[in-house]
Amino acid sequence: MDEPLVTITGHIGGEIRRRQAGETPVADFNVAVTPATRDRSTDDWVPGVTQWYRVTAWRRLAVHCGDSLRSGEPVVVHGRLTHRTWVNNAGASVTDAEIDAVYVGHDLRRGTAVFSRAAPSPSALSSTAPSDGTADEASREEAA
Repeated sequence: MDEPLVTITGHIGGEIRRRQAGETPVADFNVAVTPATRDRSTDDWVPGVTQWYRVTAWRRLAVHCGDSLRSGEPVVVHGRLTHRTWVNNAGASVTDAEIDAVYVGHDLRRGTAVFSRAAPSPSALSSTAPSDGTADEASREEAA
């Protein structure tokens, strides 16, 4: 697909919202990105206009985001950028920037983190091929 992939760094704005889409876990959260530019006359950094992105994570990434992220924490998000246009209560057309997350992590430029490996899901265990290679041979025979 030709959707643009973007990477943003910012801060979590609000709580992580968890839900189910059928059997699939989903996490939604907002990320505030405030670019800064250097004022050459004062040599100070001046904050720009804050841009908000709605981020959606699916499946295991959604579970891990819900377990790991908190409001105000710095994050890096990489995913597919889309725009959604809708009409608000005042009748004005509003366009939101949304990111379907592929990767999400804490921004380690701004602090430290401790990684905890997640236990494999039951579906991942049941689909693990035997180490002796017999599953590969059987699948090749079925394909022939």
